[in-house]
Amino acid sequence: MRGKAKKLSAKHQRFVDEYLIDLNATKAAERAGYSKRTAGQIGFELLKKPEIAEAISEAMKAREQRTGITQDRVLRELARIAFFDPRKLFDADGRPLPISELDDDTAAAIAGLDVFEEYEGSGEDRALSGYTKKYKILDKNTALTNAMKHLGMLREKVDLGLPAGGSLLRVEFVEAGKQAQGETHE
Repeated sequence: MRGKAKKLSAKHQRFVDEYLIDLNATKAAERAGYSKRTAGQIGFELLKKPEIAEAISEAMKAREQRTGITQDRVLRELARIAFFDPRKLFDADGRPLPISELDDDTAAAIAGLDVFEEYEGSGEDRALSGYTKKYKILDKNTALTNAMKHLGMLREKVDLGLPAGGSLLRVEFVEAGKQAQGETHE
């Protein structure tokens, strides 16, 4: 721990370290050695402790510094894929540009490049006649969907485990005279 943060117990520090793996408090509590049965509640409670929240924040900042991976950088890369223009792969005559001539935004949208040698003739007369290049592009639709989720344009469907047509609120009507006697009408 750095800074003015309180010293954590070994188990709490383990929770912090495990939480950074997937940002799932329940799984982090389990991996830190808490009971699987109570891990959900314990994970929730641990996240509310100021010293643990501070330790998580410091650890995330340290990781960001070490790796250079920030939310802004991830979003910039996502935008490069989402707004990729395939015309930038070709010259004015429609020939693929050498990969070394692609701008950074275009290159960032490429997942891979396959190069195939082409030959003419056979046997001793066989000669290299050229290359076929195939660019593999990252999925633009997935990038756009992820960007839309980040911006709140798409909402994840939450499964509440209700039966089809079920509701969250159950309303029962009781006849006025029978309510006082503890009887209900169904």
